[in-house]
Amino acid sequence: MSVQEQLRVAPEQLCWRCDPAQFKFASTEELESLDAPIGQQRALDALRFGLEIESDGFNIFVVGESGTGRYSTLHTILEKRAAQEPVPDDWCYLNDFNNDNEPDCISLPHGKGKQLHQDMEDLVRRLGEAIPRFFESREFNQQKNRLADDYQEKNRLLFQELEDAARSDGFSMQSNENGLVIMPIDEEGKPLSKEKYDLLTAEQRQEMDGKAGVLKERLNEAMRQAREMEKDLREKTRQVARDALTVAVGHLFAELEEKYRDFPRVLDHLRNCRGDMLDRIDEFRPANSSYSQAPASAPAEREESPLERYRVNLLVDNSELTGAPVIFEKNPTYLNLFGRIEHVIHMGNASTNFRMVKAGSLHRANGGYLVIDCRELFSVPYVYEALKRCLRNHEIKIEDISEQLRTMAYVSLKPEAIPFSARIVLVGAAQLYYALLDMDPDFRKFFKVKADFDEETENTPENVLEYARYVATRCRKENLPHFTPGGVASVVEHAARLAENQKKLSCSFRELSDLIREAAFCATSSGEKLVDAACVAQALAAGIQRANRIEEQHREAMREGTVLIDTDGARVGQINGLSVIDMGDHSFGKPSRLTASTWLGHGGIVNLEREVQLSGPIHDKGVMILSGFFGARYAQKKPLALAASICFEQSYGGVEGDSASSAELYALLSSLAEAPLQQGIAVTGSVNQNGHIQPIGGVNEKIEGFFRLCASRGLTGEQGVVIPVQNVRNLMLHDDVVEAARAGRFHIWAVSTIDEGIEILTGLPAGQRDENGNWPEGSINDRVYQKLREYSEAAEGSEDSPHRHAGHIRGRRKF
Repeated sequence: MSVQEQLRVAPEQLCWRCDPAQFKFASTEELESLDAPIGQQRALDALRFGLEIESDGFNIFVVGESGTGRYSTLHTILEKRAAQEPVPDDWCYLNDFNNDNEPDCISLPHGKGKQLHQDMEDLVRRLGEAIPRFFESREFNQQKNRLADDYQEKNRLLFQELEDAARSDGFSMQSNENGLVIMPIDEEGKPLSKEKYDLLTAEQRQEMDGKAGVLKERLNEAMRQAREMEKDLREKTRQVARDALTVAVGHLFAELEEKYRDFPRVLDHLRNCRGDMLDRIDEFRPANSSYSQAPASAPAEREESPLERYRVNLLVDNSELTGAPVIFEKNPTYLNLFGRIEHVIHMGNASTNFRMVKAGSLHRANGGYLVIDCRELFSVPYVYEALKRCLRNHEIKIEDISEQLRTMAYVSLKPEAIPFSARIVLVGAAQLYYALLDMDPDFRKFFKVKADFDEETENTPENVLEYARYVATRCRKENLPHFTPGGVASVVEHAARLAENQKKLSCSFRELSDLIREAAFCATSSGEKLVDAACVAQALAAGIQRANRIEEQHREAMREGTVLIDTDGARVGQINGLSVIDMGDHSFGKPSRLTASTWLGHGGIVNLEREVQLSGPIHDKGVMILSGFFGARYAQKKPLALAASICFEQSYGGVEGDSASSAELYALLSSLAEAPLQQGIAVTGSVNQNGHIQPIGGVNEKIEGFFRLCASRGLTGEQGVVIPVQNVRNLMLHDDVVEAARAGRFHIWAVSTIDEGIEILTGLPAGQRDENGNWPEGSINDRVYQKLREYSEAAEGSEDSPHRHAGHIRGRRKF
């Protein structure tokens, strides 16, 4: 049996098939819905541990790629757990009557916060009705009038006595714009004119001025006494109003005090409200009411009733909950997480108060669970550090974030911090998790639990049945037509292809869900009641057709000869390598011509892509390994005198990866041995310095890409692809490739060494060293060895020339 026949992969190994006969149902409608994620036991155990442990800092970081069911799993687990936990307290903000800028917080059992808010709203409404009636009541006005009449009488007597004394001395009291003044009068009681005053003698004027001075002092004293009486009137009137108002509205407060007798903080607030109302009683008078219009000369200002101070800001209302809260914050900005202090802009002025303090996700999740997308968290400045402060201090502090950006300080609210106790769950990719571990020394302190969601699971009969239940769950939730056993088998096979492993199934449920929806659409469009394998195949084909425009353009360029790729014949130093182009929504294999040239010299192997900076470090390493291979195999007795160049022909972009290193080595061996390589055979696989072939990625796309090109030109039965033997388990090829291999029109060979691969490509034996270290005559290795020996001897002969020898001597002298 030839090497090609020995190493050919059997058609049965080219793709794993899910047997529909293993399913014992007529359609997925008979299956129960799936209530747990598939193949994520490690992550589930970590989540259970992180949720049950009560120690500080055991918050959870869920690691996994998007589409692996992270959020749906969290939603199911947290909702189920939260339903068994107590409902946390409500939180309210109250006005601090000693400092309006620092509102107080208060917690009440769930439902009581909403009740208190409604009761205080009702109290404010009833006070707004009762206080105006009180000021307009006959009893209050009678008491006020009695006090005013008493004041008027005392004031009249005071100034009447002064008026009598003034008249007895020849004076009278006159009022003008400056108040009361003492004026001298004549015999007729009229103010003394200047002419009459000038007719008085000096002694008379002196006497008159003296009496005027005494009367002025008595007038000043009388004015002082009048002011004292007026002040006393105001105080007495205010006290009467306070006492009367206490009686008038006391029953309103008494009702609430009785209702909240078991809540000392509420009782304190009610007492503070009543005391503040009595202290501010003048603001409630009709003449000074905030409801009256401002004078026309005053600027228009937005005013509100003083009663607004007595309302309650219901920050967190848990009255509708039946368990602990579970909050998924989709936009974790600073304000959305920590709350905000709103402002009202009027006439260019910003104003705020305790009622404009709004809750954030941390407030709503307090006592429960908060889930945050880590990527979104780090897209907003200040948030992560503020979150760590919250966890460190066990409190939520609402701050004006704009203060950190201002150069001047402004008066703003400083609400009292609210105690915080909740489990934080961050969700993100593995790269972000390990970056935080490396860069943030506090990260491990606050997020001690890692729940790692795997991207694939084992391909076992038990898991296959779970995938069938997943299909049933999606159909049931989205009201889709159910799947037949054949349809389910096709979905499971696609899961294996996504995993690129016959022994694994992909956990990328987002892509599988899309396939289920698209296949259901195909069935519905065709009038089918159930989704079968043909519908799934149609959906897969349609998805590829929508996304493969670039792939078809590449293939067309190869068919037309714009891109030079041979698929028949044989060439020395020329081979077809395989690469994968990832477009984001579609990946495909693309053949590339690779050529090698060798000659006598000391330049070693030159990678042309590296020389023009079109290759990445991994590709450069793969080329450097080739030098180690030649040295270890062929230069044990004589030094290498080899110069070679390797080039990806018509490559105008970057080259990265080492999966072409075996193809490069085959091309070099072909050039040295002058043995043509079959152009109908493409190669993929990396190689180490000992000539062992190593596995690569994207093997299915690479094989299918070359197969499609060969099929478009016509399959000859001699074409195929050489892959590493380790990649056989990764084969999940499309049906057309499998059928072509079964019919002998296309072949897949799996090799483990360079020697096996070169025999397939050249049809010549590679050759093995005998006990004397010699290669079989005519073998590939013997040809290469003889060519390298010729190069070495030629190089030694050239070194005997005077110039070459002198150069070596001068070189050694430098050391």
